[in-house]
Amino acid sequence: MTGSDPVKRYSAASLFTEGFRGHTGWERAWRHPDPKPAYDVVIVGAGGHGLATAYYLDKEHGITNVAVVEKGWLGGGNTGRNTTVVRSNYLYPESAALYEKALQLYEGLSKDLNYNIMLSQRGMLEVAHSRHELEACAYWANAMRLNGIDSEVLTRDEVIALVPGINAGPGARYPVCGGYIQRRGGIARHDAVAWGYARAADARGVDIIQNCEVTGFRRDGAGTLVGVETTRGFIGAKKVALAVAGHSSVMAERAGFRLPVKSYALQAMVTEPVKPMLDTVVMSLATGVYMSQSDKGELVIGGGLDLYGSYAQRGNFPTIEKVVASAIELIPAIGRLKLMRTWAGIVDVTHDSSPIIDRAPVQGVYVNCGWGTGGFKAIPVGGYTLAHLLARDEPHPLAVPFSLRRFESGRLIDEAAASGIPH
Repeated sequence: MTGSDPVKRYSAASLFTEGFRGHTGWERAWRHPDPKPAYDVVIVGAGGHGLATAYYLDKEHGITNVAVVEKGWLGGGNTGRNTTVVRSNYLYPESAALYEKALQLYEGLSKDLNYNIMLSQRGMLEVAHSRHELEACAYWANAMRLNGIDSEVLTRDEVIALVPGINAGPGARYPVCGGYIQRRGGIARHDAVAWGYARAADARGVDIIQNCEVTGFRRDGAGTLVGVETTRGFIGAKKVALAVAGHSSVMAERAGFRLPVKSYALQAMVTEPVKPMLDTVVMSLATGVYMSQSDKGELVIGGGLDLYGSYAQRGNFPTIEKVVASAIELIPAIGRLKLMRTWAGIVDVTHDSSPIIDRAPVQGVYVNCGWGTGGFKAIPVGGYTLAHLLARDEPHPLAVPFSLRRFESGRLIDEAAASGIPH
């Protein structure tokens, strides 16, 4: 189906029948093709950014001879291992424009893909616990307004009204002093974003090839890229794009260049489900912990990186303990809940906590990396700008400030604070 096709509807009886026959009768949402000998573009990584790139290559630029190759399964990396927050409350104009475009694309994505991504714009609330943090909130909110992005400074009483269970008593370690909110922020269903882009890209002729790891890059005698070596054989390509998040430095090394990124495990966790108690995304500026409530009733909690290089997707207990303690300090009642699951995504962090969308030093290779803790919220714009770069061989205006050259010139865009995670 294409984006203009009607949504196929299933009756209650058919849903009931499928349950009894092991869900074997569903139509596949996308094909599982074997790789062709060659493509115009090969995208490495079938997460949100890679799939979005493939989709926009056709939708915006008419390039259809595209393959997305993935060493595991579609959406099995960071796209399925995050806290689902979407927002554009960044400080600097360059970042604000980039993430605002992402949010605008998210706002129309369900219609565009003809697939419900379950976007819930319940608001992103930053809570200040001191006079200094409150001043920072006012500065931040005003900067957002100057960048054309919605924001509101809130009083202490307005914060308490939004989060009734927040620890605002006289004995609170972190007293509530106020905050600010971006009401267009919120959450989206992470796997639905991946599935929506996958289905739409597949309908446009893109080959999504899973269980196909890229093991090397082949060049001709003049050093020009001619394709990639994979566990399913050689695949020819005129251009290769890397959208592999925390494994960007590994893939870059295989291609013959280095990236200014380091990979860390970013942890998250969920509690047992409870009745609705939190209808916004809330973050504590003092501790960095943040949480929202899922449609299933679980409290989704995040708050910190394991501050050593790692590719382990499980995280560690000291960080879990710190995040949970901070969450209980923010909303004490959740201390009675059981923690059901914990996990970690491998994020690639640059020196200024801002992304890289650029040509690589190797001819024919392009990179989309360095999103750090902001990868999920940036999926649409990451794919949109990388597709522009691949199609036109020039950066999209939004991506110009996020080139590799900024690390030589010193024109860094330091968004470590706005990334919302203690680095």
